[in-house]
Parts: sequence; structure tokens; C-alpha cells
Amino acid sequence: MTQGKVYLIGAGPGDPGLITVKAAECIKGADVVVYDYLANKKFLEYAREKAEIIYVGKIGGAHTLPQDKINELIIEKAKKGKIIARLKGGDPFIFGRGGEEAEEIVAAGIDFEVIPGVTAGVAAAAYAGIPLTHRDFTTTVAFITGHEDPTKDESNIYWDKISTGIGTLVFYMGIGNLEPNMKKLMENGRSPDTPVALIRWGTTSQQETLVGTIADIAEKAKKANFKAPAITVVGGVVSLRNKLRWFDERPLFGKRVIVTRSREQASDFSVLLEKNGAEPIEFPTIETVRPKDWKEIDRAIKNLPKYDWAIFTSVNGVKYFVERLKKFDKDIRELKGIKICAIGPATAKAIEDLGIKVDLVPKEYRAESIIAGLGKNKIKGKRFLLPRALKAREVLPEEIKRLGGKVDVVSAYRTIKPKEKTDEIRKMLEEKKIDVVTFTSSSTVENFVSMFKKGEAAGLLQDVAVASIGPITRDTASTLGIKTNIMPEKYTIPALTEAIVQYFKK
Repeated sequence: MTQGKVYLIGAGPGDPGLITVKAAECIKGADVVVYDYLANKKFLEYAREKAEIIYVGKIGGAHTLPQDKINELIIEKAKKGKIIARLKGGDPFIFGRGGEEAEEIVAAGIDFEVIPGVTAGVAAAAYAGIPLTHRDFTTTVAFITGHEDPTKDESNIYWDKISTGIGTLVFYMGIGNLEPNMKKLMENGRSPDTPVALIRWGTTSQQETLVGTIADIAEKAKKANFKAPAITVVGGVVSLRNKLRWFDERPLFGKRVIVTRSREQASDFSVLLEKNGAEPIEFPTIETVRPKDWKEIDRAIKNLPKYDWAIFTSVNGVKYFVERLKKFDKDIRELKGIKICAIGPATAKAIEDLGIKVDLVPKEYRAESIIAGLGKNKIKGKRFLLPRALKAREVLPEEIKRLGGKVDVVSAYRTIKPKEKTDEIRKMLEEKKIDVVTFTSSSTVENFVSMFKKGEAAGLLQDVAVASIGPITRDTASTLGIKTNIMPEKYTIPALTEAIVQYFKK
């Protein structure tokens, strides 16, 4: 049997964007992913579908699996020829017990590699606006455990040396010992007025920073009920925080936003929310799939020359239409001579990215606006092709028919309700841990409501800001007892994000 290999991977301090490219590649290629409490679960999305995922974290000393058992598990899997991605929060060789695991792996004769990660002491301080070194303050920094192994006969920390010999001190896992550690610094000559910062859940949307001095930080932490996981930064550089803070100054910092878009479309929205400081919670209530049969769209493709207009109402309509064109060994040249109408700028961009000129983008996704753009008096006798979702509003095709036009509404795709984490979202809503729920189409609202018991969704959203992308989505929400608090003037994802920002600025 081929011997396996272990990758000891630093998963970074919490912000999923801080994982290294090499670490992500290793997770993608692993047969087994073993991860800790402090390793962001988002990294598991890199893992292959068939990869075995094993959680071995500990919270406040409560072990899922003791360290010796973790070592045994890794070695056992590697001896079976498995590639192991061992994810550890921060950096594996900085208070991550990576050295101990590596020794056991070497003793078992197993190949391994270490992939360094961004350590919390550096990253959390930077996200709090605190540079660990600065020419006006200090050129020395030390990383120190704030919680030494209690079984040791004597301390390995030379308090008399570090108290006055190092400019910036960064203590890991030291909240439980904060008061005695600060006392030791003062007893060994460090000024009681030295600035101190406690940074909890650094680099995440839950980051909290508490500032004080060596003399008063322990009392402040007690009053604020400041708990682990946190790091402690001691030194003059802490005084730069007010000038250099940036992460927790972003407009949506600390806000949790539910994104109900389909999984394949959620990422763009999530990125925009994250850039503004929010924590997006992806809860897809809609999934797009191919129609059960292609008869309608195939017939339309064979008869494309007879149409005067093709109206695309979504990016998905464009995607599946082009996919079907290719099936017949055809391409966009088949649309020659047909005028193109795109509902919304995102749909227009999807069409233009194919090299096709869009003739009409109506100001609003309302039948009246589309008809006005087409020219009320220019519809009679014209033929329109409308590739869209199987289930959609009938207002537009009915209005075209009323004005004397002929319209073929063809099913380009279906929207279905995915099986999702409803219980988890319900719990977060009940515990008031959600600030905003976003709806980007009528289907996302309808499906969201259907995932809960009758009448439950409206009640859960009473104290939550509801953001609807446009009037049609807003009206659908209203009929289901859900009031919209936020709606942009332009019905796009960037505009919706900006509307959420402005809502909280007010």
C-alpha cells in the first residue's frame, strides 16, 4: 500500500481570505481534512465532495479528542495511504502544537509538510489598527503564551527580561490569566500606564477590541465580560489604534446578512457585503436547474429567424439559452437580425459579454416600462421570444398579446427549492443574531417562507431589516406578511448592497 502524507496547515486567524494559496490547494487534494475549533469552517468548501471531514477542536479546555488521540488518528489515516490536510488555526508552529504533531508523524515514518499560516498575533493586531513594530515606538516584539502548561515545575517565561526588554508583547490565550500576567509585568518594572489591547475573534465580523493600561485592563475585561478566544497586545503601539483603526470602521461591521440567492449566484453578493464589513450567511432558497425537457426552447431555436425580438429576463435565461444553442452546434450568430431586450444591467452584461449588442434595457422590470421601451405602437404584428423560468409572472406576455404582438414563452430553466439549513437559520433569528435578510426575486421570498411553518417566517423577521431588490419582490413579500425596510432605486446587487449600507448609516 502507498504511504500517505500529512500536511500541517496554518488556516490563518479567521478571515477566510487570509488562507494561503498553497493551503487551499492542499485541502482540495486531501482525502481527509482534520480541523480545529479556530479554523474557519468556510475552508471546508475547498474539500472534495468525497473527502472525510473530521472535527477535533476544543473549547475552553473541553476536548473533542485529546491531543494524543489526534496524533493517533492522523497517523492511522496516513498509514492507510490517505492524504491528510491537518487544519490548525493561525500558524501550526506558533502555539499550535504543530511541532508535537510533527514529531509524532516523523516517529511513525510518515512523510509530511508544514504550510505556514498568518498567525493571530500579527493579523488580529493589524485588523485592530495596531502595528506591532513602529520606528517611533519599538523595533522588538515577542510572542508569549498567556497560559503556560500548569503541569510545569517552573515557568519558561523570563518575566524580568521581557517586561522591560521587549517593546511589544503579544500574549496568546491569556484572558484567563490576564490579571496575574499584568501584575508580573508591573512587578518586573513595566510601567502601569503602558497601553494594552485585548482583541477577541480577530479578523472576523465578531471582532471586539478593548483598550486600557496594564494597571486597569483586567478590571475592564471583567466589567465587559470579555472572554476567549483573544490575544493581548502590550506596548506603546496600542496608542496608534484610534488613528489607524479600519476594520471595525466599515459601515456594515458586525452585521449578519442572510443571502437567499442561489448558491452559484450568491458569491458576488457575499463579496460586496464582506467588503463593507458584514458577515454574509448564505442560505440559498432557490436553485436553477434545466427544464424537464427542452421541447419548447428547441422548437424556438429551430425557428429563430421568424422572431423580431428576444426578451431575456435574467442571467439564467441567457445561460441556458446559449447552452442549448451549442447543443445544436449553433452560436450567437443565429441571433442576427433579432433585436435584444435585457431586463436589468446584470442580464444586459451577460448578453454583451457574448459579443451581442443589447437594443433595450428598460428602466424598470415592470410590464409598463418594457412595453414603453419596445414602443407601444410597434408591437402589433411583431413576434417575440421570451426564454425564462418555467414558473414566472404572466403580465408581460399578456400585455404583448393585448397590443397585437405574438409571443412564445419558452421554458429555459426551472427554479426549485434546495434542501437547506432551516433549523440553523431559525435558531439564529430566534436568538436575534441576524440583522438583515435579503431577497433578490419573488421566488427567493416565496421559498424562504415555505421553508418554515405557516406564518412563522413573518414573525421571525419582525425585528430584522428586510432588503428587497425591487418593487415586484417587495410586493411579493408584502402579500406574505413581510415588510420591506430597504429597497434600492436601481434593481441591481451593487445598488442593493449600497442601500443596506445607507440604511445602517442612518
